[in-house]
Amino acid sequence: MNKELEFLQNLFTGESESIDLASFLIKVLLTTILSLVIGYCYVRFGNSLSNRKALSRNFVLIALTTMLIITIVKSSLALSLGLVGALSIVRFRTAIKEPEELAYFFMVIGIGLGIGAGQLMVTIVGTFCLAAIIIFLNRSRGTDTLQNLILHLDTTSKGELKSIISLLESQATQLTLNRIEETPEIAEVSFAVHFENIDKLLAVKENLQQTYPNITFSFIELS
Repeated sequence: MNKELEFLQNLFTGESESIDLASFLIKVLLTTILSLVIGYCYVRFGNSLSNRKALSRNFVLIALTTMLIITIVKSSLALSLGLVGALSIVRFRTAIKEPEELAYFFMVIGIGLGIGAGQLMVTIVGTFCLAAIIIFLNRSRGTDTLQNLILHLDTTSKGELKSIISLLESQATQLTLNRIEETPEIAEVSFAVHFENIDKLLAVKENLQQTYPNITFSFIELS
């Protein structure tokens, strides 16, 4: 009976277990390292059209924040109940442009959850297994970093997309068609490409602009 009364008293007074500072710092270190591993995999093997290096910098913050919340909340049932109420009014309004981004966000959140819950070995092994799977699935990709090549085509050049792709293939060492967005007036075509040197890129740019004067050419370094 005394234990039940003590439990109810702790529940309503907000008293919780003290958190050992040394173990907490170890968790911070592990969370940082594991989230950096996932961040490296995202920058190196990701296919997102956004700036992958800039986005990967948020992985450490997301993982550490999740770990901190779980570490604090798990020591108190009252805080756990309060977290449910707090999350009910929080909205994640940032648009996720690529499903791949969502997958990586879940990975770093999982790291924070696992470390915060004290499942260190499982989280470490799971993270490196995920990294190995990412590397295995992307093993066929070259060692060169791909960039975004975005072409804006007007009505006169939309029908020449096959010729444009053939020209790019003749100059690029790697070429992947990522996305086509088309309206009756214009079309936006996005490629992931790699050129052997700057001369190849400039040659493609000059050839495209001479053949299709109204084409818009954008070349974006992803990382």
